[in-house]
Amino acid sequence: MKKRAAPRTDIQAMEAAVAARANAHYVLRLYVTGTTSRSGRAVANIRKICEDHLEGRYDLEVVDITQHPTLAEGEQIIAAPTLIKKLPLPLRRFIGDMSQTERILIGLDLRDAEANPSTTGKH
Repeated sequence: MKKRAAPRTDIQAMEAAVAARANAHYVLRLYVTGTTSRSGRAVANIRKICEDHLEGRYDLEVVDITQHPTLAEGEQIIAAPTLIKKLPLPLRRFIGDMSQTERILIGLDLRDAEANPSTTGKH
């Protein structure tokens, strides 16, 4: 007869979720259009975010849609630069030059929206 594990408390579940998030490996794809200044800013900004917050835990692929239009079509990219967080799920998309660091961190689940009211419109 198998012994049933004790049910997790809400606190234990939250701690497990935080630990999983802290160790998650991120797979990101940034779509840009050529070597424009906006594309360059997006690449530099997302690389800095990754190095500062995901050191050693991410794969970032930069795709130039002028060179690989079928990849952009397959992902239904309608604007560039666009960042897609493929893993960990859920999939998320960000459009722009990636300069809104707090918004990106919240979208990547690296910060809680409640922790920074200025990004949610609450003051």
